[in-house]
Amino acid sequence: MNVDREALQEAREQWEQTTLKKTLDRFPERYEEFITTSGEPVQRLYTPLDTEGDYMEKLGFPGEYPFTRGIHPTMHRGRLWTMRMFAGFGTAEETNARFKYLLEQGQTGLSVAFDLPTLMGYDTDAPEAEGEFGKCGVAVSSLRDMEILFQDIPLGKVTTSMTINSPAAVIWAMYIAAAEKQGVPMRDLGGTIQNDILKEYIAQKEYIFPPGPSMRLVTDTIEFGSQHLPRWNTISISGYHIREAGSTAAQELAFTLADGMEYVRWALERGLDIDSFAPRLSFFFNCHNDFLEEIAKFRAARRIWAREMRETFGARNPRSWWLRFHTQTAGCSLTAQQPEINVVRVAIQALAAVLGGTQSLHTNSLDEALALPSEQAVKIALRTQQIIAHESGVVNTVDPLGGSYAIEALTDRMERQVYEYFERIEAYGGVIPAIEAGFFQQEIADAAYRYQREIDERRRIIVGVNEFVAEEPLEIPLLKMDPHGYERQRARLEQVRAERDNGAVGQALDRLRIAAQGTENLMPYILDAVRAYATLQEIMDIFREVFGLYREPMIV
Repeated sequence: MNVDREALQEAREQWEQTTLKKTLDRFPERYEEFITTSGEPVQRLYTPLDTEGDYMEKLGFPGEYPFTRGIHPTMHRGRLWTMRMFAGFGTAEETNARFKYLLEQGQTGLSVAFDLPTLMGYDTDAPEAEGEFGKCGVAVSSLRDMEILFQDIPLGKVTTSMTINSPAAVIWAMYIAAAEKQGVPMRDLGGTIQNDILKEYIAQKEYIFPPGPSMRLVTDTIEFGSQHLPRWNTISISGYHIREAGSTAAQELAFTLADGMEYVRWALERGLDIDSFAPRLSFFFNCHNDFLEEIAKFRAARRIWAREMRETFGARNPRSWWLRFHTQTAGCSLTAQQPEINVVRVAIQALAAVLGGTQSLHTNSLDEALALPSEQAVKIALRTQQIIAHESGVVNTVDPLGGSYAIEALTDRMERQVYEYFERIEAYGGVIPAIEAGFFQQEIADAAYRYQREIDERRRIIVGVNEFVAEEPLEIPLLKMDPHGYERQRARLEQVRAERDNGAVGQALDRLRIAAQGTENLMPYILDAVRAYATLQEIMDIFREVFGLYREPMIV
């Protein structure tokens, strides 16, 4: 559509002075200023005057640079996103049963949540793990647990995502070894390990080692995966936890992409060719309540990443330019009050993720502000995705909101804000110096504070929390875990330690210690230790001994 911008500007001013003014005189708008979830102003009306740039430069066609409209030419017309529900609690047996239930209900990929001791590299029976068994995920202390976790699930046919960071290399090795026990070679495995240690320092705080050795472990996995597991995403660069900590949408996107580029730099310094590993980099984003802002975030993400990979890092393979991402609806948006209405929030967020072009999606369950999800709640969450896929019609055309003046203006603004943050991060000397200076942490804390103040002062309405409040008894069923699971887990650990070849374990750990003190890739040594049934903590304690522990600096 050709637009005479000068004529349009005159017409808009005329509309404002006549039609709009008459309405505002009679019916003032509800607020003096309308803002997004991130606190950004939203204009009353968007027109071609609010968009800039050449169509081919800014949008182009799906499946072609800059991928604003999607990384595949047909997007969900050709293949639906992977419905990958995050699951894990208690023992490996309980979570294995949940996996099978979800697959029976039509889930198309697995996603593992681990408990806090596992996330921090401790065995279930460690003193540091007391009271935390199975509460936020499944406990995995040895290869035996991993074998049970995926019992009767063909690892050569399903893809698995594992949300694990500091111990990611060890848990990945356990998965590889469990697949070998099923007769599946590592080259045939498909899936993702989160393995994003930078966002731990920034937001989630489940770090163990200092940044240097932690980044070495991440780079080891990228290198090993590029050589031996061609179908595996060795890192899922995660904005989800940054957003859950209270960031704005622009902060989530900027900090996540900055982290991604830092991993690229470390891999290049290792000597890897960018096109040997970049096609397997993946991302993980949050989808919050603000429908238009979230869609714009995803579209800006693709455009920025494609540009940086092609122009800054010199990637030649178009697949290296793709930003492939998993989305999870916003856990921080769920309310314990009137939990049934969380179904509506999740549906809106899931729809935004689909319209934004996600490759994989987890929908939160209505009860997650109160407990780990029950079977009934997780089925409703999965059905939400299936209704969007098969009943809503939004998958029938690619990027259906592309060309919307509001969407394009918001996408452009998101892009500008991200580059402004890139400049601020660079002024610190890069991502790790900015972490050590507390820059990311302070930015997120300030944004979280502003958002909470808006709720407390009722400038932002949260249904059921500060408006439309209803005092009513809780009537939804909550998940109940096996009360004997902890004892069974401890007994299994004791059995593993008693039955394994402890001489072989000791030798494998000694070789791992020597390798950790040097510069070799550690994955082969970790795999040897795992195959000998060394436990998670035994391996992680070697790294604690060699690498030391990280203590976050105080932020004033």
